[in-house]
Amino acid sequence: MRKYYRSLAKTSLILVYLVIIAGAVVRMTGSGMGCPDWPKCFGYYIPPTQEAELLWQPGRSFEKGQVIIREEALWVAKRDFTAGKDYEEDNWQAYEKHDYAIFNATHTWIEYINRLLGALAGLATLFLAFSSLGYWKMDKRITLLSWGVVIGMVFQAWLGATVVYSVLLPARITMHMVMALIIVAFLIYLLERSKEKRDPRPYDKTIHRLLWIALGLTMVQIVLGTQVRQFIDSQIDLLGENAKNLWLSDPRVSFYFHRSLSIAVVLLNGWIAYQIFAKKLGYGKIIGVLAIIGIEILTGIAMYYFDFPFGSQPLHLVLAALLFGLQFYLVLETRKPTTTRETSYL
Repeated sequence: MRKYYRSLAKTSLILVYLVIIAGAVVRMTGSGMGCPDWPKCFGYYIPPTQEAELLWQPGRSFEKGQVIIREEALWVAKRDFTAGKDYEEDNWQAYEKHDYAIFNATHTWIEYINRLLGALAGLATLFLAFSSLGYWKMDKRITLLSWGVVIGMVFQAWLGATVVYSVLLPARITMHMVMALIIVAFLIYLLERSKEKRDPRPYDKTIHRLLWIALGLTMVQIVLGTQVRQFIDSQIDLLGENAKNLWLSDPRVSFYFHRSLSIAVVLLNGWIAYQIFAKKLGYGKIIGVLAIIGIEILTGIAMYYFDFPFGSQPLHLVLAALLFGLQFYLVLETRKPTTTRETSYL
């Protein structure tokens, strides 16, 4: 089983990032409530494509748990039955998690694809955990952390459900994003730890500590970015989709803090890169870090000065997640070298 471990870890990491991308598209399109229930979607494993499928009709067969929209509310079938000529209330119970009852086929399928990718990522991490049993005798931490990832994915799924039940409560969305990054960090750690051979590199204590600080700043920026995004969502509800030039006309303090902190991010990572090259440490991935930061700044400028060009918002979020992953890999890569697998990560 062990021979498949790293391939499964890479697959899991890719799928988790695809879930992050899908989540960004969900946010951009406002599809978060495309499926108002969980884990099914309007009571279906494969969601409807038109509103007619969610309306009560005489003579139609309904299954237990199936959802309909009636009088601007969601109703859930109590049992399997075939409808008669008249609507019978005894066959239905009101959906009590929330009162959101709007169907939009595009939003529904965007959210459904997001959930489907999440399920695939969950299966991949489960296979990864079983594969990790092959490491139990030589490195128990790999096995334990691999099962930890599975637990993290279950917790992430529960968070996704609470996001829906809360009708996209901002704090829940932020927690959902942070948990995704924690899972990314675990998978990158496991990929690094499971390497059979490691290229010897010089150790620089200052660079390692600076990279930890840079990683922390990126996490703070991501959290601040979700808060800015939540403010924009409220502006969209207030001003409408076509008033893009007004969405940030009177931003909150979090926006200015987010924008100002980006200067510190650029300066710190630029200084780290300068030190790496000056000392010839060989950590080439810092170039990727600088490139992502550069594109991040450009997408931020585009959103503020050019009224949110299409795709700029999800790209900004996805780049932040990629930046976090690459910086975390650098943190691992720059640790003090050790001699044995059992002691090298303590």
